Amino acid sequence: MFKYLKENCFVKWAFKGAMTLLLVVLAIFVVFQTRSAIRQYGYIGRAPLSQYTINISGEGKVSSVPDIAMINLGVTSEAKTVKQAQDDNTKKMNDVVKAIKDLGVVDKDIQTTNYNIYPKYSYDQTRGTSNIIGYTVSQSVTLKIRELDKVGSILGKAGELGVNQVGGVEFTIDKPESLKSEAREKAIKDAKDKASILAKELGVNLGRVVSFSEYTNGSVSAYSKSSMEAYGIGGGDVTPDIQAGSQEVIINVSLVFEIK
Repeated sequence: MFKYLKENCFVKWAFKGAMTLLLVVLAIFVVFQTRSAIRQYGYIGRAPLSQYTINISGEGKVSSVPDIAMINLGVTSEAKTVKQAQDDNTKKMNDVVKAIKDLGVVDKDIQTTNYNIYPKYSYDQTRGTSNIIGYTVSQSVTLKIRELDKVGSILGKAGELGVNQVGGVEFTIDKPESLKSEAREKAIKDAKDKASILAKELGVNLGRVVSFSEYTNGSVSAYSKSSMEAYGIGGGDVTPDIQAGSQEVIINVSLVFEIK
């Protein structure tokens, strides 16, 4: 009987030890699986990292003749009362807009961009007070002119009809996307050519492109003025001779290559 109990205790002890060992193994397995999953999750969405790369920049330039002109015209009127100033300002601006339309500028290319009314003050130094002596009304419109040969005529007519503010004349390209695409192609080719030369000098082989970025300086206007005197506006008989010149679109890119 004693021998049987002894053997039974040994079996229970061995079973308990085996179960403990199994639990320890399972715990270690779970820990390793968890660490592996965390590492895998950390790399989701990331490009494979390469130990050896070179970074090369390239530039592409495209020149073109502008096809539109942007002009801001303004009329400022002063009078004793708000109504008088408004009436004068409205008549002058309406006459300007009508004349501009007669010269071929359509409604969608004419936009009112500013309308202000503010009082004029006179300062009494003796009493130390300010008094309203009148009112100023200002209104401006922005034009998109598609027929560039009419820019001078429009500016001349505007001065003749009472325009006394010109915010600027800017020649630009209405849809520059195709120029940007061409400039980008040139920039990428420039970067690839540089990379090939550098790889040859270093005695390495180029792999795939692992990173790409670009930036542009925008378009550079060849002509931009902002004063009445610059255009010769003032109601004279001679219309200003406005030259559109050319524009240059510049794209810069950066390529990162693997090297082997």
